[in-house]
Amino acid sequence: MRTLTERAGRDGQPREVAEGYRAGRTLPVRVELIRQLKRRRTLVMGGILFALPFVLLIAFAVGGEPEGRAGQVSLMDSATASGANFAAVTLFASAGFLLVVPVALFCGDTVASEAGWSSLRYLLAAPVPRARLLLSKLTVGLGLSLAAIVLLPLVALAVGTAAYGWGPLELPTGGTLPTDTAAARLALTVAYVFVSQLVTAALAFWLSTRTDAPLGAVGGAVGLTIIGNVLDEVTALGDWRSFLPAHWQYAWLDAVQPQLDLTRMIQGSSVSVTYALVLFALAFRGFARKDIVS
Repeated sequence: MRTLTERAGRDGQPREVAEGYRAGRTLPVRVELIRQLKRRRTLVMGGILFALPFVLLIAFAVGGEPEGRAGQVSLMDSATASGANFAAVTLFASAGFLLVVPVALFCGDTVASEAGWSSLRYLLAAPVPRARLLLSKLTVGLGLSLAAIVLLPLVALAVGTAAYGWGPLELPTGGTLPTDTAAARLALTVAYVFVSQLVTAALAFWLSTRTDAPLGAVGGAVGLTIIGNVLDEVTALGDWRSFLPAHWQYAWLDAVQPQLDLTRMIQGSSVSVTYALVLFALAFRGFARKDIVS
């Protein structure tokens, strides 16, 4: 039979807790991960990302070889050159918007869905400390987001290799990258895409702690990301666009150049991480003081 012991709370007053209770053992990441993996939206999103390379493959098979416009050569024009090229093109076609959706979904649905199901207060009464609950859910949300970003180019690389063969990465500016160098550059690209999506993840997570409607958190993050992309197209803003995360979302294209230049990717990563840290801090601070009624 468990006995009660006294521990000091945040206000310095003693609190009665069950013997053997450890706040760090509540809501393990493994348990939260299993819960999220079993959800239908996770399976549907994984299926969409898995199917996209096949859709592009069919599109190229039906439409024929991609052609440049007005004598210009782009990365898209070399899609069928090799499996590495096909993976790079798939990432290029999806990084701007498609990958925003799973990141916003996995990070924005996590807390708000619990509130919408009226199960959030029962989790906190378990008792799960609020910071522990948010940390577990954020870890799983970011983990699933990374898995989604990695899944797409991996499937595209496998599909492209089966269709077009394994070979060097042909560059739109001319020349090629050996297969081992191309693999390293693609890995760097995936890492940068994930870092650049941290802003969307943090925004969705913060909104998830502010609303009981998962659609509001996910839609709000996607909508604000789109607004950022639109503002980046306004050249009248000049150098102010450098403060927009969207301004650096395609900085990874420097990785598919003959000479690797990390300058723009470092700048983009700095902007993204700065915004993300502020939003994550706001989420934890606001949730710690929030009156949980659902």
